[in-house]
Amino acid sequence: MLLPAAAFATQYQLKVDGLACPFCAYGIEKQLTRTDGVKEIEIDINAGTVTVTMAEGARLSREQAKRIVEDAGFTLRNFAELPAAD
Repeated sequence: MLLPAAAFATQYQLKVDGLACPFCAYGIEKQLTRTDGVKEIEIDINAGTVTVTMAEGARLSREQAKRIVEDAGFTLRNFAELPAAD
């Protein structure tokens, strides 16, 4: 039996300019934890990426991500929804 796509958590990858230190990462993490539906946050300072896992059925739009990143003082360079794991 297949479950609808909305039944699975959705992951997004954000490419962020200026993400250079743990304090920078904390600023973005703090903004994301205030966002409804955010389940998990993984930050790779070296790659300048933030991977956000949303709760089942929750979505993150490019506009939301841009606002969150800018509110933390950074620039969003890329926003991608990651393919669901099989």
